[in-house]
Amino acid sequence: MTQYALPAISSESSLSAYLAEIRKFPMLEPDEEYMLAKRWTEHADYDAAHRLVTSHLRLVAKIAQGFRGYGLPLGDLIAEGNIGLMQAVKKFDPEKGFRLSTYAIWWIRAAIQEYVLRSWTTVKVGTSAAQKKLFFNLKKLKSRLDAVDQNSLTDEQISEIASELDVSEQDVVDMDQRMSAHDQFLNSPAGQDSKQDWIDLLEDGSDTHEVLLAERQEQDNKRDMLYTAMDTLNDREQDIIRARRLAEDPQTLEELSQKYGISRERVRQIEVRAMEKLTAAVTAAAALPAA
Repeated sequence: MTQYALPAISSESSLSAYLAEIRKFPMLEPDEEYMLAKRWTEHADYDAAHRLVTSHLRLVAKIAQGFRGYGLPLGDLIAEGNIGLMQAVKKFDPEKGFRLSTYAIWWIRAAIQEYVLRSWTTVKVGTSAAQKKLFFNLKKLKSRLDAVDQNSLTDEQISEIASELDVSEQDVVDMDQRMSAHDQFLNSPAGQDSKQDWIDLLEDGSDTHEVLLAERQEQDNKRDMLYTAMDTLNDREQDIIRARRLAEDPQTLEELSQKYGISRERVRQIEVRAMEKLTAAVTAAAALPAA
């Protein structure tokens, strides 16, 4: 199906050409997007799916730009994000009332994050949701606090980051030290006269394709259950979950408290309650026998 091939980035130097090419694909109006999604879901129309994907390639490029601070080629980040986008199109249900971009953001970010985590094999990131959230938000928060070039964070900065991400202050200190040491080591020359950095010599420690496929399938199932479980929330709960957990740039408790005219603590309570409802719905779905 070469007629459905996507534009590709062969090297960093071709990035500008790629960005120029994907800007040629038109954005879709809501009604047009809905009809294309229906054609794909009901008739497996690959032309419709291709138009849905290509109209959102700019979204992938924008999200991938936010991960450049991890020292990985932007072309690779975009390629991984495009895989996430195609998975989103495959799973998208236009009857749910979401725009594709809202749904796809989650898949795109997840695909890129998985790639970053696989690539940072020398960093013990941790497997909990809190640790991953800290890993992927620490650089952004340090930038906001003008602490990127500091040798270490101040006590006030540590406290603010810990409060913002709901982790302990020690977790912030440990992650900052790991990431700083990783940056310094991988970007240093492999030898006195070497023109290569250590990152160029790292052995590929990736899992086999079979393992990655099994993990991706499991994640797909979890995302599908989460997508359905969102229907158990009321409008305000859904909005807060999207803003805090699913958005490309998550909103703060303060921003949402101003939006709804309630306290930060009340927003936090609503978020916690909504997550409990989602967890219960997903757990119930997971307990059902497979069709």
